[in-house]
Amino acid sequence: MTADVAFDYAAWAQRFVVLAAQVNASQAAAYFAEATVILSPRARTAQDAARRGVLLNLLVAHIAQLDQQVMQGNGLVGRISDATQGSITVRAQMEGQAPSAAWFNQTPYGAQFWAMSRRMRLARYVPGRPQPACVWP
Repeated sequence: MTADVAFDYAAWAQRFVVLAAQVNASQAAAYFAEATVILSPRARTAQDAARRGVLLNLLVAHIAQLDQQVMQGNGLVGRISDATQGSITVRAQMEGQAPSAAWFNQTPYGAQFWAMSRRMRLARYVPGRPQPACVWP
């Protein structure tokens, strides 16, 4: 049995100083609750509690950054593909990546989570040996 990961705002705030200046402890705890929908605090796919803690903290930072962007009036999603100045036109696209990666790649924190969690998204097949199912809880 692996240990659950609990959210530690002080540790999170020390790692993500810029976000912590804008996100209080109760907001961060709410973001942590959202992050646990994506990665369980007791996930079997990341047996190491310290590794799960790092991943969950990155998810909290990602969700916090997205929320901050919306609160600042910047709900734009994707790469800016076209910009005009006269009569202001902006177009954004998210092509060239898997739809599952697109949401994560909107912030540096999400992109780091996506890269660090790669091994959890890969299946390993060994012919002739029955493999237990590894399901995201």
